[in-house]
Amino acid sequence: MMRDDWISGEAIPLSDAQLAELGALAGRLADAAGAAILPHFRAALAVDNKLGESGFDPVTLADRAAEAAIRELLAAERPQDAIFGEEQGYAAGSSGLTWVIDPIDGTRAFITGMPLWGTLIALHDGVRPVLGVMDQPYLGERFSGSRLGATMRRGGVARALHTRPCAQLSQAALQCTALDMFKPGAERAAYDALAARVRLTRYSGDCYAYCMLAHGMLDLVVEADLKPYDIQALIPIIEAAGGVLSDWRGGDAQLGGQVLAAGDAALHAQALALLATGAERD
Repeated sequence: MMRDDWISGEAIPLSDAQLAELGALAGRLADAAGAAILPHFRAALAVDNKLGESGFDPVTLADRAAEAAIRELLAAERPQDAIFGEEQGYAAGSSGLTWVIDPIDGTRAFITGMPLWGTLIALHDGVRPVLGVMDQPYLGERFSGSRLGATMRRGGVARALHTRPCAQLSQAALQCTALDMFKPGAERAAYDALAARVRLTRYSGDCYAYCMLAHGMLDLVVEADLKPYDIQALIPIIEAAGGVLSDWRGGDAQLGGQVLAAGDAALHAQALALLATGAERD
């Protein structure tokens, strides 16, 4: 799937009322995905490897069932929209809007019984993601973000999300999913230089770490080798909560690759300076 298939460079205008309506639909999509996923969590489940002998990229019936459930609901309610999902790829639409889906971000956590996974649902307006949802149905937590604000909903109660101030690396808590996502050489060295400067580093987390940053519990998330569906939904959540998300050069990270998220703009600038030596070049 080529970039031009779903990023037109021309934004489809959406009023606040339209965005709120589409946000409500995103919630229903998350509900459908959660219903498909939960019967398989912490249950005996076959795991397929999409990489075969060249590595390990797991996928399960739960991943496929969740994406199928989302696509079925979109076909009924928004047949004019395009869809880009991890498991079934790209389906063109006519509206200029694209739903970007990762049915289970954190499949490795899922298959080992850890609750650090979630369903990612983003709406892309032709230029950038304008709406994002990360749903963790086992914990009953839903994180949402758009220009209308960022919230976490749990037990029927919604609370506004705000990143926390942290202007110094020496006071920062940093998280990434796994060290092996960084290529040996300059990329890994740049990450190590940053990790050596912070107060606390933690590993694992996948999409959940970004939501904890939006929640004000973490200060930095640094990752590499991401796909668009890994990050699209998280951008509106981070930004609406007051954070900054970019690639390692300070540019647009919506297509994935190297990603830096920070809760504080001053901290983001300091982290960028250390990551510069490992940043990918065009």
